[in-house]
Amino acid sequence: MEPFTLATATAKVQSAEDAWNTRDPERVSLGYTPDSRWRNRDTFLTGRDAIVAFLRDKWSRELDYALRKSLWTFGGDHIAVRFQYECRDAAGQWWRSYGNELWEFADDGLMRRREASINDVRIAEADRRLFGPRPPEEHGRDIPLR
Repeated sequence: MEPFTLATATAKVQSAEDAWNTRDPERVSLGYTPDSRWRNRDTFLTGRDAIVAFLRDKWSRELDYALRKSLWTFGGDHIAVRFQYECRDAAGQWWRSYGNELWEFADDGLMRRREASINDVRIAEADRRLFGPRPPEEHGRDIPLR
C-alpha cells in the first residue's frame, strides 16, 4: 500500500463514515481484514465475524444512529480520526458520543487494527444535530468540538 496522502486519507475517512451510517454490519466488516483486531471502549475483538456480531448488538441498542468522522492526522499506513455520533436508547434518551480512533491498514488497503476511545453525553432531543448520513455537500467539513 502506498502511504496516505491528504486526498486518500480524507477519502478513506469519508468511506468509513458512509459505511457505518448504513448500519449494515456485513458491509462495514468488509472494510477490515479477516483477522482485524479492535479495541472499542472496553471490548476487544478479532476478526470479521466478531465485528459483525458486535455491530449487530450495538445497532440493536443504539437506535437512529448517525455518525460523523473527521480526519485528525495521517502518516504511512496509519490514520487518526475524531468522530461524533448520536443515537437514542430504547427508553428514548438521546446521546452524543465523542471519540477518537487510531487505524492501521494492511497492504491491500483494508484496516487491520482499530482502537476507539469513546465518551457518551446525554443530550435533549432538541439538541440533536446529526440526522442521518452526511449529505455530499457537507463531505470534508470538520465536526464541532461541542
